[in-house]
Amino acid sequence: MKLCICGLGYIGLPTAAMFARNGVSVHGVEINQHAIDTINQGKIHIVEPGLGEVVHKAVSDGLLVAANQPCEADAFIICVPTPFTGDNHEPDLSFVDAATGEIAPFIRKGNTVILESTSPVGTTERVAEILQKNCPDLKIAREDSEYCDVYVAYCPERVLPGKIMSELVDNDRIVGGINQVSARKAADIYGIFVKGELLLTNARTGEMSKLTENAFRDVNIAFANELSLICDRLHIDVWELISLANHHPRVNILNPGPGVGGHCIAVDPWFIVSKTPDLARIIETARKVNDHKPEWVKEQVREAVAGSARKDSLIACLGLAFKPDIDDLRESPAVRIARDLAREFPGRVIAAEPHIAELPAVLSKSGVRLTDIAEALKADVVLLLVDHREFRAIKPEFAPEQTLIDTRGLWKS
Repeated sequence: MKLCICGLGYIGLPTAAMFARNGVSVHGVEINQHAIDTINQGKIHIVEPGLGEVVHKAVSDGLLVAANQPCEADAFIICVPTPFTGDNHEPDLSFVDAATGEIAPFIRKGNTVILESTSPVGTTERVAEILQKNCPDLKIAREDSEYCDVYVAYCPERVLPGKIMSELVDNDRIVGGINQVSARKAADIYGIFVKGELLLTNARTGEMSKLTENAFRDVNIAFANELSLICDRLHIDVWELISLANHHPRVNILNPGPGVGGHCIAVDPWFIVSKTPDLARIIETARKVNDHKPEWVKEQVREAVAGSARKDSLIACLGLAFKPDIDDLRESPAVRIARDLAREFPGRVIAAEPHIAELPAVLSKSGVRLTDIAEALKADVVLLLVDHREFRAIKPEFAPEQTLIDTRGLWKS
């Protein structure tokens, strides 16, 4: 079997590696030339435990190659970004459209096309329509027929960064086909390495299931974040409050933080809102609560700076990733906070992020300076944004003139 995977990022590359580890010949397509060159050297351009060894062996065995163009294959998997644009958070499907158009010339009878990208409801049907337009001599999967030349399905990832290599294998997997035969074909493909249960459904339900899972998390995080704002005003320790409330046998409140980031939870709920804005009221409100939290954090910093004895007080941001113990900065509220503070306090913002070697352009251009943990802890205002293991391993002591703003409750007394 030969597989063509479009997109070799945080999901596409581990997926490609997993198939290759199980004997499948994988042709990966990527627009980033640095990523292509790195992968073809048997190395990885992202940080994910266990991924490097698998990629190295797959490349050495000739089972994984990266290129900038697709090729003929038995199956195609699309793993490209699906961001949103503008203040109205409209889904941007241009990457999905482009990838579908690029593989269309290579589609042959008997192929299976699978969309993995988290997408608004109806996107898999959109993929099928693009394929049909570009492949008029083939019968592309349709909902109203079980006969087709090309099978089309949706199969979202359900993995946690930092544990992707194990969760790709062990987690249950949703497989939504345009028609039933497409779902079965896609399930056969993932069955090559997935040990979890393969749950077959239709494409629309599959798309909505992925969005629902992340919206559920977003709503629960929003409750915790809103609770932290209320507790601050009422002079209550939110961490103690949550700990006490969670002793109730049917209560499990999450911990608040500086906001919500990542390529899923911070984005996916907007896809539900975009389709049903009049109905998705709780989901939209949760998104607004979580998007507002960085503004509250920045206000805490402003108050600390105003109350500092030094007029040129130094601000240190500890952690930039969107969650602990990874290097992924996508949609990270910590990045947004550091950027905005650097613009407001030029030359006075440093950042300690142990999982990156250099700052992204958005921060370096804003004047943020990357430093180590020891220097960051000496700043006048220390802002803990991510509870990395490197931060969890220490219990620093701060001078009376220093201010600690701990958004994760890690170093609270």
